[in-house]
Amino acid sequence: MTEQLLSPQGQQCLQALMRVWFEFERQLGRVPLLQRLERGQFSKADYCQLLLNWRQQVIEGSRWISRCASSFDRDYSDVRSVIIGHAREEHRDYEMLEQDYLAAGGSLSDIQGAARNVGTEALHGFLMYRASQPNPVDLIGAMWIIEGLGQKMASGWAGQIDNCTSGDGSYTRFMRYHGANDDDHMQKLYQLIDRLCQSPQQLSAIVRTARVTARLYCLQLEETDNEY
Repeated sequence: MTEQLLSPQGQQCLQALMRVWFEFERQLGRVPLLQRLERGQFSKADYCQLLLNWRQQVIEGSRWISRCASSFDRDYSDVRSVIIGHAREEHRDYEMLEQDYLAAGGSLSDIQGAARNVGTEALHGFLMYRASQPNPVDLIGAMWIIEGLGQKMASGWAGQIDNCTSGDGSYTRFMRYHGANDDDHMQKLYQLIDRLCQSPQQLSAIVRTARVTARLYCLQLEETDNEY
């Protein structure tokens, strides 16, 4: 991965983000829902509950990404263009997730009417707050966690879910899509790291936001077992 980056500061940032990612993987391993998936004790009801809770975060994703783009000034017009393009690509992803929920046996009214869980509220609030700051360079850390999840975990989870629920792939399309397509998003992210991580202070901010995002993402997944 490090060959994707040109600057020494970018290399250092990526190494720090990799350490955050490894800790994130350990945190994910302690989430009860994912523990059941690893043990092969994951039911279709578990999957529907995951999608029900996940949709609320997915549907808000393009909002904080768009806000992030609008908060960069004209000195970062190139960055703004990349981030706007990313928001445009993902702003209707939730519709694919909804279709998976329906294919798994859920109802459209249930998933569209579900409230955000505690973790989703915290994650969305944090990301929108950071996205509203001038030139929110640190949100590269949030993108690292969320896009990394799609690239590194989604395809594997989809396969495990189908195995546990005797599925044929017809209701894990959202995960499979992100597993197949987030490589391109990660390539753009490497370029943004090089562009935006220009000082030790920016590196520290990026890594801190990655850590907070990772913890709140795990909280969101932990809360899927709670009824609201």
